[in-house]
Parts: sequence; structure tokens; C-alpha cells
Amino acid sequence: MERSDIRGLTETELEELCRSLGKPAFRGRQIFDWVQNKAVGGWREMRNISAEDQKTFQERLFFQPLALKKEQRSQDGTRKYLFQLPDGEAVECVLMNYDRRKHRDRRTVCLSTQVGCPVGCVFCATGQEGFTRNLTVGEILGQALDICRLLRAEDPEFSLTNVVFMGMGEPFLNYDQVIKAIRILNHERGQKIGMRRITVSTSGIAPRILDLARDNDQVGLAVSLHAASDEERDALMPVNRRYPLEELMRACQEYTALTRRRITFEVALTAGQGSKETARRLALLLREQLGHVNLIPINPVAGSGLKRPLTEEVAEFASLLTQAGIPVSIREEKGTDIDAACGQLRQRREES
Repeated sequence: MERSDIRGLTETELEELCRSLGKPAFRGRQIFDWVQNKAVGGWREMRNISAEDQKTFQERLFFQPLALKKEQRSQDGTRKYLFQLPDGEAVECVLMNYDRRKHRDRRTVCLSTQVGCPVGCVFCATGQEGFTRNLTVGEILGQALDICRLLRAEDPEFSLTNVVFMGMGEPFLNYDQVIKAIRILNHERGQKIGMRRITVSTSGIAPRILDLARDNDQVGLAVSLHAASDEERDALMPVNRRYPLEELMRACQEYTALTRRRITFEVALTAGQGSKETARRLALLLREQLGHVNLIPINPVAGSGLKRPLTEEVAEFASLLTQAGIPVSIREEKGTDIDAACGQLRQRREES
């Protein structure tokens, strides 16, 4: 009989499994709490589950934390992790701490959803590596849970406050697994992360934007835009040939009509890109959208030929958008002194 990944099961699924094995349903709730809330690393840590019950459950469930292969720590407190999956593949995730003197106290984890990425954006290290496979629900959640387990060894009170699906991969191309992971992260006996503190970032898979609006209208949406014309966006993001800007903008408008939630439009700036004409086209594209622009100075990726803009260029471009009536912010950069760009740490591992 095929065994299931214990980290990928909901509380209800664990309750049903217990019933099928002749065990009380509350045992499933206890297991769920140990796994999803306390983030334990194995069966032996579940102190209120008898050895006999553990043996029974292990015939139907496997428990396999991810293997930490590398950790990088930034001077600003950001930590980047490279985790090895059971099949030997690897994914990255990032923990970002935000100073309560500038923001409310936040501990945000950026999760990966795929090994590699099929979208192939030219400025992305992950895209250069190609696509291998989707992550399972347990592998997606495992990144957050293993970070909790590692950090609680330093601080028993550590907890995550926010989750962003902005790591390796396109979340909407692994949609069902991502949605299930979100529901488990939100569960009152899991990490208890509010839906409004969870954000999914997409390169522009238009039909899934509407699916998210219908399936979970509280989760935040970020759209990686990066260009204001199909010609420019085709060159940067091949996905635009499948879902061009007209279709993408229409889906975004329908999303905000259904959810009443503002979309974050991500725009990565490269050296020399922030011209008045570029700002004008971007403002024209977004004039009817309920959203704001998040400007991101690009992290240079080997082989892309793209260069990082000067701080003055970014500020000037933000000013041009503001003058055009577009709400704009400049992303607070984290981890710039380590392999900050998504996929760089895994890329270096593959090269070595």
C-alpha cells in the first residue's frame, strides 16, 4: 500500500485515516498539531502518541523532513536556505525579518513551488535552469516547517507571520498543491497565518488569477509585470506569448471586481530602463487597475546581460509614476550581500 506524506495532509484527512485504522479521530488532530504547529522533526517527538499507534501510522504515512544542504546569512538578518528533497533535487527558500521600528514585526518566508521553472524569464536564475517537476504539498510546507524547527532551536517562541509564494517556480502551474498548502498554513492548529498575510506571485497565468479570486478571495496577489508592451514583455517573459497583456489586464480587472483587493504589480528595473516613455506606457497600462507598482532593482544574474540600476534611477522612475497617478513603492531589499536572486544558490550548487 502506498504511503502518504504526513506533512501534506489536512487535519480532516488525518482524522479520516485514524477512523479507517480503528483509531479515535482526535488522534488525527493531535498528529496534525505536532506536524503543522509544533513543526516536529519525527515521530519520536510526538509525546502523546503511543509507540504502538506510531507503528500503525507509519504503515500508512511517511515523515521525511527536508535535508538542509546550505544556509546563508545576510548582515540584515535575512537567511537563505537550500533544502534537498527526497529524490536528490534541491529548492531554495528565504526567511526575511523586518525591523519593528520601521514596520510591524514581521517574519516572512518566501517559498518555492517547483524544482526549476518552465516560464523561463530571462532575468531569473531559476528560469535558466529549466523545469524538473512540481513540488508536493508536503515539500512546499516542509520549507516553512523546517525553518520553524531550525529557528525554534535558537528561540522557542519563534513563529512565522507572513508567507509569500515567490521562490523557485510558477505557483499557478502547481495550483492545487499551492492552494492546499495555503489552507494548511492558515489552519488554527497549524501555523495560523492569516489569509491576508499570504501572497501568491504569478508571471501572468491569466485563468488561474480568476481561479484564485473564486477559491480564496482573501489571499494577496502579486503579478510580475516587468514591461508595458507585448513586444518588450515577450522578450523578457515568454509566458506573455501565451497570455498577452490584454488578456492579463482583463483577468486582473476581473480579479479586483470579485475580491475588492488591490494587486501588486512587480516591475524589475534594469540599468537604463527607467525612461519617461517607459513610465508613461506603464501608467497608461495600469490606469484602470486597482493596484500599485512595486519597483524592484534587479539582482544581476550571470548570462542575462542585464545590469542593476543606480539608486537614483529607481527613485526617478518612482517619481515619474507618482506624477502619473500610479501608487508606487520601492521594494525594501533584503539579503543583497548573499545570493539574493531566486535560484542563484541552487545554480551555484549545480555548477559545483
